[in-house]
Amino acid sequence: MTVPQPGEPFVLVISTGGTIASTTDSQGARVPSLTAEELVTRCGVDTPVRVYDSAALDSSSMGLGDVDNLIQLVRAALADALITGIVITHGTDSMAETALALDLVHVDPRPVILTGAQRPADHPQPDGPDNLRRSIELAADPLARGRGVTVHFGGDTLAARGLIKNDTESLRAFALTAPLTLPRPAAVAPAALAGLNVPILRAWPGADASLVELVAGQNPDGIVVEALGSGNVSDAMGDALARVAEAGIPVVLATSVPYGEVAFAYGGAGGGATLGARGVLPAGWLRAGQARMALLTAIATGTDPRLLLG
Repeated sequence: MTVPQPGEPFVLVISTGGTIASTTDSQGARVPSLTAEELVTRCGVDTPVRVYDSAALDSSSMGLGDVDNLIQLVRAALADALITGIVITHGTDSMAETALALDLVHVDPRPVILTGAQRPADHPQPDGPDNLRRSIELAADPLARGRGVTVHFGGDTLAARGLIKNDTESLRAFALTAPLTLPRPAAVAPAALAGLNVPILRAWPGADASLVELVAGQNPDGIVVEALGSGNVSDAMGDALARVAEAGIPVVLATSVPYGEVAFAYGGAGGGATLGARGVLPAGWLRAGQARMALLTAIATGTDPRLLLG
């Protein structure tokens, strides 16, 4: 690892754990064990780098407090004019969600790039070192400025907005739900997400109202639904969701379909057009996890959710 000299520009690498930092324990399970310094040393990059260990988590355990911490770390770090960009190593399970949460509040032109791995660090052919090396090189490149938060993975550099993990094993694990890079909404000032409660519900054909009523009875701050098709649910579920929205709890409909936009076109009690008329919001190109982050950010900052959902 090349340590910057005093006054020399550098890339900051923040480690949060994930497969890229994992090795296999005696039980055969992957466990985050490598530090940011070890990760950078293994990737063989020549760019001057400083490192910071933020967490050592499987990203399925990345809570809102951890996301808040990352947002504050990035914001504080970018106060240093010598930093050319920031790379965050992160597990793939929730990388898309964290990337969008960061992007919604990112105003600095310098790049913030998330990366990780599909294979653990002790795999005979790990993919993490290449992903990290290229991410660091991008973070040092002046041409990478002004793109917002991105994910570099498997040779692809993709915008945060509309990002999905679309394969459990492929080394090119990420894609965009849209055919083109989506425009970014105006960034909002950061506000704490921890403490807010926005669950995700899954729709299925013929679902009744019981799950919606159970969740609504817990007074959530909002609800995101992974709906069917272009944003439809069963009649019973739709009527229950509409009643929740009319009671003042924001409800957002995303879709379980990997690609395409949620378009409220269908009638009937569970159709998107009907639900939209009753106050339910479409997630646009965002899938459920990212829609949740957009809704959480909107609630935390007092922003109209439609401005962040897009």
